[in-house]
Amino acid sequence: MAPKGQGHAVRLGIRLQLLFALGALLVLAFVPLFFAVANLTRATMVGARASSARAIGRAIAGHVAAARASRSAPQLSPLLEAQLGPDGASAIGVYDAAGALVDRAGEPDAAAALPASVEAGAEVLRTVRTARGGAVLVVVPEHAREPAPRADAESDAEPDADAEPDAAPARPPQVGSVAVLVPTDPSTVPAAPLVRIVALYTGIVALALLVFAYIAMTRLVVRPVDALSEAARRVAGGARDLEAPRAGARELAELGASLAHMTARLRADEESLRAKIAEVERYAADLKSAQERLVRSERLASVGRLAAGLAHEIGNPIAAILGFQELLLAGGLTPDEEREFLERMKRETERIHKILRDLLDFARPAARGAGDAGEEPSGSVAEALEDVVSLVSPQKAFRAVELVRDVAPDVPPVQLSHGRLVQVLLNLLLNAADAVPRAGGRVWVRASRAAGGGARIEVEDNGPGIAEAVRETLFEPFITTKEVGEGTGLGLAVCRGLVEAAGGAIGVEAGAEGGARFVVQLPGAAG
Repeated sequence: MAPKGQGHAVRLGIRLQLLFALGALLVLAFVPLFFAVANLTRATMVGARASSARAIGRAIAGHVAAARASRSAPQLSPLLEAQLGPDGASAIGVYDAAGALVDRAGEPDAAAALPASVEAGAEVLRTVRTARGGAVLVVVPEHAREPAPRADAESDAEPDADAEPDAAPARPPQVGSVAVLVPTDPSTVPAAPLVRIVALYTGIVALALLVFAYIAMTRLVVRPVDALSEAARRVAGGARDLEAPRAGARELAELGASLAHMTARLRADEESLRAKIAEVERYAADLKSAQERLVRSERLASVGRLAAGLAHEIGNPIAAILGFQELLLAGGLTPDEEREFLERMKRETERIHKILRDLLDFARPAARGAGDAGEEPSGSVAEALEDVVSLVSPQKAFRAVELVRDVAPDVPPVQLSHGRLVQVLLNLLLNAADAVPRAGGRVWVRASRAAGGGARIEVEDNGPGIAEAVRETLFEPFITTKEVGEGTGLGLAVCRGLVEAAGGAIGVEAGAEGGARFVVQLPGAAG
């Protein structure tokens, strides 16, 4: 019954534990009781033996005293020897009228315990010690011819045919006393068989109680608990209902019913929780889809801002190419001049190609409509910043802006894809370019290893800074510091969503030259 786990000691079941507890209780209860009963039995039998010894002594003394009236001293000796025995007297002494010892019979060590003289006419009853143990000394004077009351006459002494008690009253009595020594040593008391019977009875009762307790515990407790445990294991294995056992004590039946009710409630709560989880997952998928659409929208808005800023940058090279084409079509040029014009047209064309290629590389994930699908989950800060600089350098807004880059060589890859890292940095740089003055504008981009790992990116400008009233809500959607029509207020909100989705954080603080400093903390790439 005890559950056995790998690497764990065997644990006793409730049945054996209760049996051991009951056995210990029975030992504590019955062992002192047994010793008390045994001692009481021995004391009672010793007391009964002492009382019997007194009665035997009185009877023998009276019988001998009566026999002295009809027998001479030589005839009295056989009578004295006949009264001796293991269940009778161990020594008998006969005294004259002065109390002096006349004759005695019995074993030497017992006879030595007889007094040498007794008080004439006095009855003596006392306990003495012999070499073999205790004994009762009974001294009957000359007038005690009759034996002790028949209620006490339980001695096994044989009747003396030579005593002729019916003739004693007709003869004058002899003068003197009789002393009888009856052993009362505990070794002569047959208490051991009775004590063994008590011990056997106690053991049988204790064993019967243990067997009864074992059977009762098995039927009333252990089997219902095992059935309940098995039903619980079936529920843990996937069963829908807990089949509680009906047998057993009332408390166990009520426990099974309570567990069945609890299981039904848990199943109902589980179904409700599953439905809520499915609903939350659906909402999370919808939210993720909305976030992806918002990111794509902001990305396309950034593409639009870049495209608008490139109109002038592309228009000038195209005008130059058209002028060179007209000169070539007009003719009259030397071969060297024609070659020079063609090389200049090639450089201007490559310039336009590079600008458009960078713009298309940035816009391509948004055009696919899948965000960063297919991209690596980690990105390099240095590479992303290089791509961002390539995108903003042709912009008209950055022609009068000094862009200072400070990227530490030990900046680790971050837990943000390359495309999304470019989008965050591009948005921050475009906002910084819009905030700095047209003359003397300066933007700093710094990247370093964070103290706890990952990367710390700072984008700082020397513009007017962020007002305190707007700083707390700056990263909320539709919050902007630009003029009406110049911004949607979604750029920083999208940046915050991208950074926090990667486990990072973004914030704003006052810059060293009075402008704004945006700080991006990104965790390092896993693995």
